[in-house]
Amino acid sequence: MNSVKWKVYVFFILLSEAVGIVAGILTREGMQIYSETVTKPALTPPAIVFPIVWTILYALMGAGVAGVTLKPQSNERTRGLILYALQLLFNFGWSFIFFNWANYGFAFFWLLILIVLVSLMTDSFFKTDELSGKMQIPYCVWLAFAAYLNLAVWILNIG
Repeated sequence: MNSVKWKVYVFFILLSEAVGIVAGILTREGMQIYSETVTKPALTPPAIVFPIVWTILYALMGAGVAGVTLKPQSNERTRGLILYALQLLFNFGWSFIFFNWANYGFAFFWLLILIVLVSLMTDSFFKTDELSGKMQIPYCVWLAFAAYLNLAVWILNIG
């Protein structure tokens, strides 16, 4: 891999990871309140699982967008890059809605939009660079699981 390609991968992996780190820092207090006061569904993983999974997912997301970025210019490539940026904003926003605002219903519907955006992004990535598309599959699966958790938290904590 030449130095330009290597730098593109490092940049997008670090950018994706930075979004997760900043969201984590800015929602730390809300996460603490959540962990101490909210009734959680039966399949909720231990708290340590979340930062591990998200670190992996952000790295795959960053590597995927780098792979797409390095492909020749096309409408599908542009679409994928726009969807990457948009879903990253929605990903970032969900943490505030869920943890800081504790608005679990709104967070659930926000997450459904995120799932649509990530699905569209993944499709664009597949059409531009198959490996980049495959790297998004764990993210899609995790978001489906997150939707279950979010919905269950909403239902268990209504009222």
